Amino acid sequence: MSEHTTDASAVEPATLRKITMAAVAGTVIEWFDFAIYGFMAPVIAVTFFPEGDRVAGLLQTFAIFAVAFALRPFGGAYFGVMGDRLGRKKVLALTVLLMSIATAAIGLLPNYHAIGIWAPILLTLARCLQGFSAGGEYAGAVTYVIEHAPDDQRSRYSSWMPAATFASFALAGLVSYLLTVGLSNEEMNAWGWRVPFLLAAPLGLVAVYIRRRLDESPLFQKVLDGPATAHAPLRQTMREQCVPMLRLGAYISLTALSFYIFSTYMTTFLRTVVGMQPAQVLLSNVLALTFAAALAPFLGRICDRVGRRPTMVASALLLGGLSVPAYILASNGTLGSALSAQILLSVGAVAANVVTAVLLCEAFPTRVRYTASAITYNIAYAVFGGTAPFVATLLIAASGDRLAPAIYITAVAGLALIVALLTPETAGRLFHADADPVPESRRSDLSTDGAIQEA
Repeated sequence: MSEHTTDASAVEPATLRKITMAAVAGTVIEWFDFAIYGFMAPVIAVTFFPEGDRVAGLLQTFAIFAVAFALRPFGGAYFGVMGDRLGRKKVLALTVLLMSIATAAIGLLPNYHAIGIWAPILLTLARCLQGFSAGGEYAGAVTYVIEHAPDDQRSRYSSWMPAATFASFALAGLVSYLLTVGLSNEEMNAWGWRVPFLLAAPLGLVAVYIRRRLDESPLFQKVLDGPATAHAPLRQTMREQCVPMLRLGAYISLTALSFYIFSTYMTTFLRTVVGMQPAQVLLSNVLALTFAAALAPFLGRICDRVGRRPTMVASALLLGGLSVPAYILASNGTLGSALSAQILLSVGAVAANVVTAVLLCEAFPTRVRYTASAITYNIAYAVFGGTAPFVATLLIAASGDRLAPAIYITAVAGLALIVALLTPETAGRLFHADADPVPESRRSDLSTDGAIQEA
């Protein structure tokens, strides 16, 4: 029996760039829709909940934020199985369509004063649909890009997906900033907050158009064109891939926590704990997120050079060592200190996201890659990412220590460091159609036509 390596090396560089940018465009739109909720959290708290304790309103808003993440593993399982059966591009078009519908629906919801308790109930349902859609997005987009990429440049190309995610949050922050400085508080609370949610409708149509015009990845196409093999059922996938899923999920806990503490909670911290003006907070966050988006492709190339394990170790050390200094710096309450603090956090967060993107594909075989990676990624994000703003707000409220979120990151970074040291290196391994990546030591077994000869 012979199994074939990926045909990604046959993809023309111009075609690969086009595919990557098309995937990036869809991801930016998808995550803009998801991110805007976090930036609008203070306004949502007073719009969808009864007036009262500001902290209680924020906790309720962030609780709904977390509920969306609880749906992500289910979305990951559903769209992962669908993507491994029907193909990557069809599922990617569907996820962005569902996200756009859910986001536009939030922009149309009546407030608490109009419909009472139904306002937060409908908000929760819309966020659940967002979470379900998001569950199939990131792992699928990363898988699609990497299955086109050369074996020795997978991180270089996959790093554009975390770059797209940071860019989408920067775009959401920029829109929020422009609305904040351009509208009065009364206008913002009355209708201004709805504008970015309603933008989801036209942006979603653009993303669906882009993704429907993509071709299937060559590696997955080889699985479709090859001998008939049954896709592993969900239970079988969980059983066979449980060890790499658990190991990778433990590391992704740091990726998820650092991303949402940096991209979402920091704006709330600076506004409600430090007491900075909303416009200054959003400006600093937009600049920091833009820096993060620009840094990701650079770190992607480094990850290809030094390997996955050193990048994992570096990200854990950076986040573990810089989180407390970053929060001390942020507490000074100036634009410069806020920006500097977020840049300190961003370096480790970007490194973690870059290496996570490529590990999502290198850890699993092609026929179950979408399913296994989506479930692993989204469970970790549900537990540590979706709860990050809620837990951070609760820790400060309970302890009275504004450094509590930084201490939380440091503790999780310690766990991630242990996992990183126990993770096998996967850089430079070959992909082939329906088995595990082939170690570099077996490359001599490759025949001249690229087939891997099995004994």
